[in-house]
Amino acid sequence: MKLDHVVYFTSKSPVEIVEEQKKEGKHTVVGGRHEKWGTHNALMYVKNAYVECLSVERAEFAEQVDHPLTRLLLHDLKEREGWGTICLSVTDIEQFNEDITNKGFATSGVLNAERRTAAGELRKWKMLFVDQPVSNELPYPFFIEWETPEEERFAQLRAEGILTAENEAMEIRECVFGVEDPLRDTGEWAVLLSQKVGDSNDIRIGNVRLRFVQQDGGKDRLQEVIIQ
Repeated sequence: MKLDHVVYFTSKSPVEIVEEQKKEGKHTVVGGRHEKWGTHNALMYVKNAYVECLSVERAEFAEQVDHPLTRLLLHDLKEREGWGTICLSVTDIEQFNEDITNKGFATSGVLNAERRTAAGELRKWKMLFVDQPVSNELPYPFFIEWETPEEERFAQLRAEGILTAENEAMEIRECVFGVEDPLRDTGEWAVLLSQKVGDSNDIRIGNVRLRFVQQDGGKDRLQEVIIQ
């Protein structure tokens, strides 16, 4: 298991995001379209993961689909833009689904997913969500298994100029979650992910620290992503 990507919810189009990030000296690219969900994205890859800026492309599709991430996007954008959630990659998503179901977590079941890239190519993967209503409570991470192995995907990203040497010098080091009850949420995530809880309400996934900090009021959400 490792961090695959972090998701930022925005009302801006991928082209707007790319131009905005370019002015800040950050290499970001138009990702593509999730045709079945009515969404599209911009992507910034770093050495160990990537940042996905997700927005609505076709509201008439997005508002009708029964897709957990799309529902969370629509819910959060009613208030403001901001960090939404994280995605972790697993090597055998069917087995992982069975494992967490045996722990008592209800799930979406394994879902097939795809994205049409800006170049027209179709990228495919499998996804898994823990069942929970969309609310101001902290969403659990969701899970992914790519059709193509990561080494092969990243080699292709380098060849296409999507993952640059400058970006590959950076890594996502920490994801900070602002929550009402850090002890409770750290414990629940530790059970879900089969990880130990650290001394500071944190969990380690590879070289990435997931840290839960106290906040009063507002949504329990991913609050900060530290990239160095």
